[in-house]
Amino acid sequence: MRTVLTGSIAIDRIMVFPGRFSQVIQADKLHVLSLSVLIDQLKDTRGGVAANIAYTLALLEERPVLYGSIGKEAASYIDDLAKMGINTEFVHFSDLPTATFTVMTDQADCQIGGFYPGAMSDASLLTFNEFNEEDFFVISPHDPDQMAKQVQVCKNKKFRMFYDVGQQVSNVSAEDLRAGMDAAELLIVNDYEMGVLIKKTGWKHEEIISKLKTCVVTLGEKGCKIYHQGHPPISVPAVPIDKVVDPTGAGDAFRAGFLCGYVRDFPVEECAEYGSIAAAYCIGQLGTQTHTFTTEEFFARHKTNYAKE
Repeated sequence: MRTVLTGSIAIDRIMVFPGRFSQVIQADKLHVLSLSVLIDQLKDTRGGVAANIAYTLALLEERPVLYGSIGKEAASYIDDLAKMGINTEFVHFSDLPTATFTVMTDQADCQIGGFYPGAMSDASLLTFNEFNEEDFFVISPHDPDQMAKQVQVCKNKKFRMFYDVGQQVSNVSAEDLRAGMDAAELLIVNDYEMGVLIKKTGWKHEEIISKLKTCVVTLGEKGCKIYHQGHPPISVPAVPIDKVVDPTGAGDAFRAGFLCGYVRDFPVEECAEYGSIAAAYCIGQLGTQTHTFTTEEFFARHKTNYAKE
């Protein structure tokens, strides 16, 4: 089974604010917000949700298919991913600049970000004609219209699908959100994104989880909660770490770890444990593709943190 990763391939500009947004934003002046803060760290790194997931899967010695669009000026980015063993033969090279995500993180790990789609707008040129029902599809954040079309293709062809709407949840219509969850077997969202799903779709929490084979709600340092059909909810704790360097990309790393077990039909609790280990490696570094580990190190850390009696 091939894991086919659709979604953004981007450059992340990560800025670190040494204070807290809550201390500099005047709640009663939001309607005339004008804010400038001093940044003590700035770094441009390779990112994009699909590429981030592919990167961590490659560290786990997986060979996912990356299926997205990138600017021609970033060809070396794709070459480096290919050298890791990622299948990049279906990546489209656009005349538009590579998509860019600019994010500012404060000391409370709160984030403010903006996304320029650029080459991602060429997603309409991508079809699923190269794949079949033996593949597993991940619909991650990119152009909302194309996400909707890809969901419909998966539904029509009865492809197995993970609807990874993520931070696009605020930009995708209620109708398309409902369609995505109706077509998917797996959904992973954080607690905030679940709240947006509930508000936009009009579905209750119980309705959402009843439509999916597996639904995972991540809770940051509190770990995650898994809703798996036919089983009571399962809580999985996060991995303790000494210092959070940068939370950007932690969710993508979690998804990669989870998918590593999920496509092998491992117990969902173990999948979430893998996700938490991968996320811990990611947030210990600045950037979404700067963490490294060997599989031996990964599974040793898993054994240490999730030892079974």
